[in-house]
Amino acid sequence: MSTEPPSADAVAASFDRRMLEALVCPRTQTVLEYDASAQELISRAANLAFPIRNGIPVMLEDEARVLD
Repeated sequence: MSTEPPSADAVAASFDRRMLEALVCPRTQTVLEYDASAQELISRAANLAFPIRNGIPVMLEDEARVLD
């Protein structure tokens, strides 16, 4: 049994893009964009990037990064 964390490619592959149809920004209730390279869901309306950790979007404003 391996104890190594999954590779970035494996994690990226585990995020189901169909989830974007159901997820909206918790602040603005607008659609999100998927940034595969950064593993984030982007809300342009709120100027926030929500992280995706182990294939699971973290939709908490406290965990979001403010976009530049």
